[in-house]
Amino acid sequence: MTVVAKILQSKPDAIVHTIAPQASVLDALRLMADKGIGALVVTQGDAIVGIVTERDYARKIALLGRTSAATLVQDVMTTSVRFVRSTQTSEQCMQLMTGNRLRHLPVVDDNKLVGMISIGDLVKDIISEQKFIIEQMENYITGSQVR
Repeated sequence: MTVVAKILQSKPDAIVHTIAPQASVLDALRLMADKGIGALVVTQGDAIVGIVTERDYARKIALLGRTSAATLVQDVMTTSVRFVRSTQTSEQCMQLMTGNRLRHLPVVDDNKLVGMISIGDLVKDIISEQKFIIEQMENYITGSQVR
């Protein structure tokens, strides 16, 4: 099983993008679009105060007839942020995500935000792990030796 730290190391852009709670939702959407991401950690100084996602926009802005320019991030963010530690396994993260219908998990070590993983990151890791196991089994069955 892979630990979160290894998944973070494999990501090409390990920067965690954050936004202030007083920013507009439009600013959050622009940042997410610019960075090609689906969620932002909402921070006040060094403290994590929430998370805002594309899903929040769809459900709390678009469907309610609000405008993203006139609505603040703090008005739509999720304040009970679930997070993981870099020592947790991909399996533990997957259980947390599926059990709580989450797509993004901030990674926090020593009360400091160190990364963000998505469901896509976990799926990619699990597929890679399964390919490795299959290769090892094929080598075992055929008697090939890996050097």
